[in-house]
Amino acid sequence: MKILGIETSCDETSASVVEVVQDNIKVLSNLVNSQVDIHAEYGGVVPEVAARQHSKDTIPIIKQALSDANLAFTDIDLIAVTQGPGLAGSLMVGLETAKTIAFVQNIPLIPVNHLVGHLWSWQLKLPKELGKIKTEFPYLGLIVSGGHTELVLVENYHKYKVLGRTVDDAAGEAFDKVAKILGLAYPGGPEISKKAVLGRGDKFDLPRPMTKKRNFDFSFAGLKTAVLYKDKKIKNKNKEYVNDMAASFETAVIDTLIQKLKIAIENYPIKIIAISGGVSANKKLRQEIKSTFAKNNIEVRVPEIMYTGDNAAMIALAGYLLCNKKQAAGTASGKKSYLELSVNPNMKIK
Repeated sequence: MKILGIETSCDETSASVVEVVQDNIKVLSNLVNSQVDIHAEYGGVVPEVAARQHSKDTIPIIKQALSDANLAFTDIDLIAVTQGPGLAGSLMVGLETAKTIAFVQNIPLIPVNHLVGHLWSWQLKLPKELGKIKTEFPYLGLIVSGGHTELVLVENYHKYKVLGRTVDDAAGEAFDKVAKILGLAYPGGPEISKKAVLGRGDKFDLPRPMTKKRNFDFSFAGLKTAVLYKDKKIKNKNKEYVNDMAASFETAVIDTLIQKLKIAIENYPIKIIAISGGVSANKKLRQEIKSTFAKNNIEVRVPEIMYTGDNAAMIALAGYLLCNKKQAAGTASGKKSYLELSVNPNMKIK
């Protein structure tokens, strides 16, 4: 089966072609047009600007993804497109484009939850490399991105139990806000990480929010505020200060995530933790989680760096896995049922 994936949930326009044959998987192409430079001057994503740029980029990137895979629309067996969560205008561009292609080319189409795509992103190999879809359940999925921080028990390909999520800022959002406080460029995650390598993670005493509570929820707004209050008291904001604060903040976030994972494994008998989302590209986060849980004989799986951010390959894979459970939307009594699909900006994992 050859799946065309389309992802436009926020500020990346992405298209990918993934081929799956008897659970052997290969990413034939995966293209991402980032809008980071466009939104950098605003210090964050502007929804209307993002949607307009998606309108310009979506059709060309789909054509290029097909070209890179040496395929035509007639070779595609399924279209998988992000339905939510995300920005309404951005999601609408991707979904309506997918519906149009599906109708004109008579290709089945299936809507995908963006977060479920992240949960399976660790299964993807680099483009053109052959991989094998793994079937080890249950496992803990930790999604850490700019818009989401969620801890999910993955019981099988189609059954998910959300154990906890952030009650305020997502981890990635906190990275961006702290970077702004420290005068660093947007997006903040990579900038914080660069500075943190040069600093001391124990220099500033920052809180580990909600880690004393035995639930699985997260909170990062208080941590961000603690950085703000300490920053206001600093008169000499030299490079050493910025590096130390970045390192202290990064350490606090990682400690918080690890503590919640520890609570989860006390309650659920799992042997695999899979982290995903943009923040999962953080090198220290990967190292600390792996070393911590190696003591418990728990394997930690992470996506290739190119699949940590929003990408269409993970949407294509999730679409394939969903099709194993239920048939993709197609024709029903002569009517294209997928034409009734609409975006769901607040979509949850079910």
